[in-house]
Amino acid sequence: MTGYDHVFSAAPNNFAALVLENSARGPVMVNYWSPRAGPCMVLMPRLIRLAAEYGGRFLLVTVNTDEHALLARGHGVYSVPTVKMFHHGKIVDTVYGALADTEFRSLIDRYIVRESASVHALAIAEHRAGNDDRALTLLTQAVAADPRNARIAVDLAKLLILGRKPVQAESVLDGLSEETRSDPQIATLRAHLGFLRAAAAAPAQEELEQELRAHPENIDARYALSALKLVEDDYAGAMDELIEILRRDRGCNAARLGLLAVFQILGNESELLIRYRTYALEVMD
Repeated sequence: MTGYDHVFSAAPNNFAALVLENSARGPVMVNYWSPRAGPCMVLMPRLIRLAAEYGGRFLLVTVNTDEHALLARGHGVYSVPTVKMFHHGKIVDTVYGALADTEFRSLIDRYIVRESASVHALAIAEHRAGNDDRALTLLTQAVAADPRNARIAVDLAKLLILGRKPVQAESVLDGLSEETRSDPQIATLRAHLGFLRAAAAAPAQEELEQELRAHPENIDARYALSALKLVEDDYAGAMDELIEILRRDRGCNAARLGLLAVFQILGNESELLIRYRTYALEVMD
């Protein structure tokens, strides 16, 4: 015992019970450390705080490599700090050195069982069945129950975008961690939101087409026309306009992200995407 809830010290005589047997019921994180190593002394309290934060949803077990060098080497540990995650009696992840707390949380979240996971899965099933109102309700509940789970929040934002609810979708994306907001997928979702805003502010389609006949180089008008076509589900028309923008100005990041957003909406198996992808990628190079 260590004096902390959900934190235990392991030795050769209790490692199997503490780690292997307990990992059949849930994830066990093993921190191999030495009191002579400064990074270990910095990492240890951080892991203890995470164990307290998760309240028993994973077990933290520490192994002092100065005292139990053979045990550590038997698990392939030759430097400290090393952290190994055990699940169902096996090592499923290894971390060398000290990650940021957000990365340790992502590691833990991979293996803990959350009630939000079943709600998330049910929401996806409802969406696939065409019941988007029910899916939105379930995803909102799942985000409230598990606010750190970025995957659920991203799926909620996607569904809000599909439902033409850009304000709510943007609020969800703004609530993500800074690390998650830097994911390229989030940039693509924001590009889709940009389309919705552009379409809402755009003149009538006929007016834009007339403008482009007179001034084909007007990129702003062409982007607005692509946005209108996208919200009307004219994906081919939207891609035509975006490709034309990039043909004229390969540095237009809005058009580039816009094409990626359309690709995401269509999905990799879409015949339309397959037909357009080669030419689109040529102008995006």
